[in-house]
Amino acid sequence: MRSMQERASSENARHDELLQARYGSQGRPASVFVNPTIETLLAHKSVRSFLAEPLPEGAIETMVAAAQSAATSSNLHQWSVVAVTDPQVKAKVWALAAGSSGSNNQFIGQAPVILLWIADISRNCEIAAAEGGDLVVPDYLDAFVMATVDAALAAQNAAVAAESMGLGYCFIGAARNNARELADLLGLPRLSYVTFGLVVGRPDNSKPATVRPRPAQEVVLHFNHYDGKQARESLAGYEPEFSKFREAAGLPKMTWRESVVNSMKFSYMDGREKLRDTVIARGFLLR
Repeated sequence: MRSMQERASSENARHDELLQARYGSQGRPASVFVNPTIETLLAHKSVRSFLAEPLPEGAIETMVAAAQSAATSSNLHQWSVVAVTDPQVKAKVWALAAGSSGSNNQFIGQAPVILLWIADISRNCEIAAAEGGDLVVPDYLDAFVMATVDAALAAQNAAVAAESMGLGYCFIGAARNNARELADLLGLPRLSYVTFGLVVGRPDNSKPATVRPRPAQEVVLHFNHYDGKQARESLAGYEPEFSKFREAAGLPKMTWRESVVNSMKFSYMDGREKLRDTVIARGFLLR
């Protein structure tokens, strides 16, 4: 049996390994608390290769229980989730999220389930209408934001639960590429839309995912006031880590700044430029 000192040394080495993978040669936090939950978070990697096997029994329900344990604005629960497991429906969802090339996101077809997270105020509007309430708030932008935030918080809890069970996942923003068609496919009510998807499955360890490095905390962490100069200066240290990750993953050479520039081009939208029209047509007036 290992001594307490040996266990502590092993844990410290593991913590250093996790922080090294996340930040690389950049500056890293001098002191962080680490426990099993935080270890799961620090070790996160997006999985894009899945085994052709179903999720363990109860896995979806466990993820949803974790999702329902997330914060929800005013205890209103303005989100829903559609778990797509039927191969035919999954193929249609994949086609709608495949992008203009028709060949992107092939891992969506591999995963045994796609969880589609819905910003959903339809349920509460129905309740308010039945009680003779005044349906004013749903017409305003804040209602849309509130439901979208609720869905995002719930989904992140579900994602952490998935990784804690040894599953892998990847968020799918491309679920918004054809938001109107996807809503029709799922039979969504008015005042709801798919915010994003989450594919979940057992990782294919023959094609292991790697931890994607993040910028130093000085880029995103500000105390008491926003310090743009500090953020800009700290970003220089991120470029070497970003390049090393892309090289190791066999991705084309590109700087992080170039990726940011590309993300601003119209072609990046790939259908999402229609999202505002779609959500307005679905009842969100965004006043």
